[in-house]
Amino acid sequence: MSTPRNIQPVSSDTHSSSTAETADTESLDASQRVIPSWTEPVAAAATRPVGGPLGEHAAVGRHWFWSPLRVCLLLAVLALTLGWFGKAACIQQYVNDQGQAELDWRSGRPYVAMCYSDIVPLYSAERLDRADTFPYATSWVEQQGTPGEQVRYMEYPVLTGLFQWVNAKLTHAWSDAAAAGWLPGALPVAIYFNITALWLALAWLVTVWAVARTARRRVWDAALVAISPIVMVHAFTNFDALSAALAASGLLAWSRRRPALAGLLLGLGAAVKLYPLFLLGPLLVLCLRAGRLRAWGTTALVTAGVWAAVNLPFALFLRQGWEEFFRLNTQRGMDPDSLYNVISYFTGWPGFDGALAAGETPTVLNAVSGALFLACCAGVAYVALTAPTRPRVAQLCFLVVAAFLLTNKVWSPQYSLWLVPLAVLAIPRWRLLLTWMLIDALVWAPRMFYYLGVDNKGLPEGWFLGTVVVRDLAVLVLCGLVLREVYRPSTDLVRSAGDDDPAGGVLAGAPDSVVLRRPAVSRS
Repeated sequence: MSTPRNIQPVSSDTHSSSTAETADTESLDASQRVIPSWTEPVAAAATRPVGGPLGEHAAVGRHWFWSPLRVCLLLAVLALTLGWFGKAACIQQYVNDQGQAELDWRSGRPYVAMCYSDIVPLYSAERLDRADTFPYATSWVEQQGTPGEQVRYMEYPVLTGLFQWVNAKLTHAWSDAAAAGWLPGALPVAIYFNITALWLALAWLVTVWAVARTARRRVWDAALVAISPIVMVHAFTNFDALSAALAASGLLAWSRRRPALAGLLLGLGAAVKLYPLFLLGPLLVLCLRAGRLRAWGTTALVTAGVWAAVNLPFALFLRQGWEEFFRLNTQRGMDPDSLYNVISYFTGWPGFDGALAAGETPTVLNAVSGALFLACCAGVAYVALTAPTRPRVAQLCFLVVAAFLLTNKVWSPQYSLWLVPLAVLAIPRWRLLLTWMLIDALVWAPRMFYYLGVDNKGLPEGWFLGTVVVRDLAVLVLCGLVLREVYRPSTDLVRSAGDDDPAGGVLAGAPDSVVLRRPAVSRS
């Protein structure tokens, strides 16, 4: 692709990068960045309204304020603002016949407006609207007086439960101040949603920052994390932006050769949502291949220690409430958007366990799902040890997390946020990633109209599950392309730009210590 040549040449040796770009001693010279408008058709097309692709003699890095990172953060703010407006319809209120303000969820509003967020109903469902509650200590009874009667507690991991509780306390304080005329007032649930959304937005900005720092030469790839359609739809659907931020920050710490800090962040992430623990697996096999097990041991020990330090007080003193998360996940059946339910719907298959009574554990489904995930992990380990060049950290992390989502009995829509930073670091092909992200985000529409119900002019289940299949196929395509680049490193855009592994940390440039050789294919 030709580049414009109407910009006056400026020596890159004389540029002065912004403070944000030069704060780290490992930062690259601005002239060494990969320029997306030169390499990505999508980026080149996006620049046409503002003058087209960057000129080859452009003064890169000369602006006193704007840097690629700050531009990406601004894009993220805009995308998160759109995401908030997408959910705002579900925190509207109206005055009922008794003259009291209520949340306006009439006529299936969350599904028709496609604004549903777990944050809103959880405020009352988890008893956060009450002043005298504490997660894992407060209990309540559901379906009282029926055969399905069940004592319930906070159903989320410890740090997620505490996050909700702190936001509820802030909500109560805001409501009291509003009652005194010091602050504007609204329904407490609306205040709670907005406070929670603020922290989740900040968490996603941290994710963008971490990806930009980890990508180094390809800093502009963080723009994909910033403007992802998945973020616009699901940043405020649940609390997963928190774990994504901690996981991305953990990878950044690893990339900067700080294994203890990486363990601290991954341990905190695991206390928010368990999936950051999966990143230890790829690090283990890569460190085994490179003979860097000491660094991995430090990260793993700190991760386990931090997770235990957070969870142990609750496990000891509030054990029944602490176990609620694990109990519910064990007893949970196949969710509508799992591959198991897709197969069941289209074939009439009753599932591995058949019909289950309320509260009965799907033992076979749990075993099969776990076994399939472990088999995929073993496959990823084989790939790591047989590839001609040691795979990059992000490539294997993406494969492991994608394998978990594809084989798990639950793929809640916001779980796709886990893949966004990993995919951008693993396979930074803009057009491909934006296509997958758009497909994944669009699954939200048939999902909402399926939940609305056919009797309320919604969609049949088959329409929704059809889009789930398309999404899963898109993720499988990404996995296939990652595997192709692992076995053909010359096709890897990150390596072709001159980096071994930006996220590698102690692994970057290290010689191989343990390698398995694939058997030669006979040509006779």
